Amino acid sequence: MPSRPEIAVIGPNALVNIGLKSLLERIIPAADVAIFADFESLVAEDPGRFAHLFVAAETFVPHAPFFRAPGRRTIVLADGSIPEACTGMHTLDAHTSEEELVRGILRLHGGAHPRSHLAAPAPAPLTDREREVLTLVARGFRNKQIAERLGIGLTTVITHRRNLTEKLGIRSVAELTLYAVTTGLVATEQI
Repeated sequence: MPSRPEIAVIGPNALVNIGLKSLLERIIPAADVAIFADFESLVAEDPGRFAHLFVAAETFVPHAPFFRAPGRRTIVLADGSIPEACTGMHTLDAHTSEEELVRGILRLHGGAHPRSHLAAPAPAPLTDREREVLTLVARGFRNKQIAERLGIGLTTVITHRRNLTEKLGIRSVAELTLYAVTTGLVATEQI
């Protein structure tokens, strides 16, 4: 039986680490996520076992050769600006909305592991129009844009979104996006 992939989140900000861990566990429930406050804690725990390393930019910079080593899958958590030492690395803006962070993680994950470890919930019985609206929501369209694109009224879009949240039990756009990707309605390269 293959072991569960392990992911490390490394950085000094406990809230960012805990939030990212929670998000990763929802997006990739087949993975185990560990948190490390600093580089020294990571290296003391056999870092080679981690499939991915999500590392704060301020931790990455002084240890760039370690994180850039061949075979390491490192994602740098930036705070809006990317330090020059991080050029060429996969990056995520840790100070963005949950929706954008989920999209970024899904894009990175989809490029590396097409749906290999994503949670695949049982598809709910959605109407064709609800699937169309969900697809556009997952791709980042706003209600007005969805209405224009589908040639329906704004209130109709809002009604479809309300029906989606009731049927799926999902309230956030980030989780609707995750549902759309894991059920195959939207490919990661479309978000």
